[in-house]
Amino acid sequence: MSELLTVSVAKKRQEAIGICSFELVDPQGGQMPAFEAGAHIDVHVSDSICRQYSLCNDSAERHRYLIGVLDEPQSRGGSRAMHASVQEGDLLRISQPRNLFRLDLQAPRSLLLAGGIGVTPILAMAEQLANAGAQFCVHYSGRTQARMAFVDHLRGGRLGSHTVLHVDDGPPGQRLDIGGILASTPRETHIYACGPAGLIQAVADQARQAGWPADHVHFEYFAAPETSITNADQPFDVRISSSGQLITVGEDESVVAALARHGIEIPTSCEQGICGSCMTGVLDGKPDHRDMVLSQEERMRNTQFLPCCSRSRSKLLVLDL
Repeated sequence: MSELLTVSVAKKRQEAIGICSFELVDPQGGQMPAFEAGAHIDVHVSDSICRQYSLCNDSAERHRYLIGVLDEPQSRGGSRAMHASVQEGDLLRISQPRNLFRLDLQAPRSLLLAGGIGVTPILAMAEQLANAGAQFCVHYSGRTQARMAFVDHLRGGRLGSHTVLHVDDGPPGQRLDIGGILASTPRETHIYACGPAGLIQAVADQARQAGWPADHVHFEYFAAPETSITNADQPFDVRISSSGQLITVGEDESVVAALARHGIEIPTSCEQGICGSCMTGVLDGKPDHRDMVLSQEERMRNTQFLPCCSRSRSKLLVLDL
């Protein structure tokens, strides 16, 4: 696990109803580690709360990180603490940037689709594509404009000519029509979607129906479907390759929990299979992948899995631990 960074909250700003941005800088005025659009960081809000937030500023900037945080009503404590407790001048511990939602800068054109707080990685992607002089379009949707963050930034300057806003409570003609957008988009375009599960599912369904190449459609999830453990799950064993220790994973527990019972700790954060923090190598066996991180090709290789949510299709998994 990489060493955590200590950063200072240089600015905290209300960007929309329920959304604050936090500008994070080196307390000594130094440069921040480089990142690419689509990257996120783990923010240790407290000793017991760690959450992931996408970096939304221009990746060419080295003096700061900018994150946007929605005060989620169903929060497990992270977003509420960020809004209520974190103030300008506070010090926070964060991870190095990690990217599971990469741009393909070789694509001839990119279509960026954002819903709600999903605009955060999309904003950084728009900045990087603009830097590269690439062809791209941003479609940003929300329930009402008052709840849509960074609107002025997207509509102004160099991003304005690339951006289309869609507001649910506005005139019908401007509301988001995913099918219509895809129908007018060349098939060589790469699609990037981030936002509520309904938006992502609609993009996935419409792209599939339109015959879009699967490797041209990319998603970032903020929450995973609650299907990690079901009544049909069966116990299985995992073997630690370095020691040969054999551990049984119960039908109602995760691999992470089973390992912890035996004193083997794996770093976790989201515990939903969306952040990749707990990625673990698999030397033998067939995982039952239930994450939102690995691509279909990566799943088929069966060389890694996310033990916070995934299980096993074979009786035994040999883990590279």
